[in-house]
Amino acid sequence: MTMSAGWYLRRLSRMGPREVAGRAGDAVRRRRWRSAPPDCPGVTGARFTAVLPAGAIAAVPADAAKRLVAEADRLMDGHAEFFGVVRDDLADPDWRYDPKTGRRAPQGYAFDVPYRDEEAVGDIKQIWEPSRHQYLTVLAAAYAITGNERYAERVAAHLRSWWAANPPLRGVHWTSGIELGIRLLSWVWIRRLLDGWSGAAGLFEDNPVAVRQIWHHQRWLAAFPSRGSSANNHVIAEAAGQFAAACAFDWFPASARWRADALRSLERHLRANTFPSGLNRELASEYHGLVLELGLAALAEADAAGVPVPATVRLVLLRMTDALAAVVDDRLRPPRQGDADDGHGLVVDGAGTDRWASLLATGDAVFGRLAWWPEVTGTDVRTPLLAALLGPARPSVSRPASRPAHFADAGMTILRGAAGIWCRCDGGPHGFLSIAAHAHADALSVEVRHDGVDVLADPGTYCYHGQPEWRRYFRSTLGHNTLQLDGADQSVSGGPFLWTRHARSRVLVADTSGASSRGTARWCAEHDGYRPSTHRRRVELNAAERELRVVDEVRGPRRSVRLAFHLGPAVSAELVGNRAELTWTRDGADRSAVLVLPGELSWRAHRGETEPPLGWYSAGFGRKEPTTTLVGTGTADGVRGFTTVLTFRG
Repeated sequence: MTMSAGWYLRRLSRMGPREVAGRAGDAVRRRRWRSAPPDCPGVTGARFTAVLPAGAIAAVPADAAKRLVAEADRLMDGHAEFFGVVRDDLADPDWRYDPKTGRRAPQGYAFDVPYRDEEAVGDIKQIWEPSRHQYLTVLAAAYAITGNERYAERVAAHLRSWWAANPPLRGVHWTSGIELGIRLLSWVWIRRLLDGWSGAAGLFEDNPVAVRQIWHHQRWLAAFPSRGSSANNHVIAEAAGQFAAACAFDWFPASARWRADALRSLERHLRANTFPSGLNRELASEYHGLVLELGLAALAEADAAGVPVPATVRLVLLRMTDALAAVVDDRLRPPRQGDADDGHGLVVDGAGTDRWASLLATGDAVFGRLAWWPEVTGTDVRTPLLAALLGPARPSVSRPASRPAHFADAGMTILRGAAGIWCRCDGGPHGFLSIAAHAHADALSVEVRHDGVDVLADPGTYCYHGQPEWRRYFRSTLGHNTLQLDGADQSVSGGPFLWTRHARSRVLVADTSGASSRGTARWCAEHDGYRPSTHRRRVELNAAERELRVVDEVRGPRRSVRLAFHLGPAVSAELVGNRAELTWTRDGADRSAVLVLPGELSWRAHRGETEPPLGWYSAGFGRKEPTTTLVGTGTADGVRGFTTVLTFRG
């Protein structure tokens, strides 16, 4: 996907003067580096001291270690899966090859590579993901646990191969700061986990190629930080990677300055990216997880190196952890909200490890769990390793005495009922910063689960680049459980990561007390995305009756309307008129519900349609599967409301 002149104008319109000036400086620097790239200073006597404390590896639970080693063995055989594409070439990877399209990215000056153009480069995320080297942290962790040197030797071979194939400023792996930041964090942990191997120093500190790569990565990040309207999770990954490297690879004249600058950036942007309630301001749950992982990993490096950090860093990470514990459902799944691209900050676990349980386990080890936190029964490798590095200090702040259900600043409300009924109501901001890059046009949408099963589902994300019709669908108003007027989105898109007009929502009622007493919890909100009309939605969850009632009102002139409800992939539906019988299975038991839809609308079931897309669910980036979407069409006349009732049976 190449960007048109119109896109550049729209993008420029969302920038402030300071950002424009900074980007102009970046452009000048890129031209200068083309002819006169910066030189790495000579380094002598470099040592790596940021090792794991004694006993850290022994603290890894046996079942977590078993999963890790099984994953490492699959990687040793060359098998991996990235974004739904199965690969068998990881024994000797081609670092510029995209197996999805069969294309290879060009190798010229980094800033000339058109990485958004799939025709010229391939699917950029398929190329970038292996080069985050998080599969190598898995292999390094397998060495640390087993002592088997074949894992270490494979890691060394792949790093040497990557460094040779991707010299500084050449090719697609030098175009995006988030990639450099996460890669640096991986290298820090690889060196740490390989510390018992006789070849570790020769691979890193005694290797001029490695030293040069580490220096150029940090110099790049110091020169080209994400700015202004793009200062979202990317800038946190950049700062975390830069800080970790400047702590662990403290070998260069600029290391102290890079460390201080990165810490200032990390502290500032952790605060800026997080609501006071602890939820991530991008209102994209997976980026909440990514930022929390990055922040905890950076904090571990600070404690390992004895670098003091501002108290606000621990405070923000504490609040993020409490917020995560508050919003997950009974199976520890967070909301599916906004963009998600399966990004992780640090990976040292095998397949089958629950990411969210792992984060809560780490939060327990670092901050201490509260009485209302959900129980975490699974195990992981990452928690004992991070906990071994992190100091015992905990912020002396008040924490919620009971489980929060309404996050006023984020506009998120969680309604909970008997037998695992969980409902997220969205009345928050459209997104973060002027471009709201990872937002979806989902104002007033609801997401409903029963015992962790998606019943009324948020369809997910699926893709970013290369497939514009699918990107539009998964971000669209019709692609969410909300109401669309006149066939348009509530917010106006100017590109795949750009919104030029944002719908404004406000929550009018958020009374969650009824659910806990087997009474009725109530929520009401409205948005102005269809000016001059206003869409107002009321949601009531009657805990005793196990009934969810949704009432939609359109206040304003007569408009055509489409009301969509997307069912989860496990749910089958039999639609007769305006009544849908829903069935699914959970843990071998049959479950069912009845969805009575507004009779004023004409209802039709859609499944797996492609022209245009409708009736799809994306469980993860790059993956999609058909699911049932119920769409009612009709007219809103400003008088009647549309009432939907979902009743759970068993």
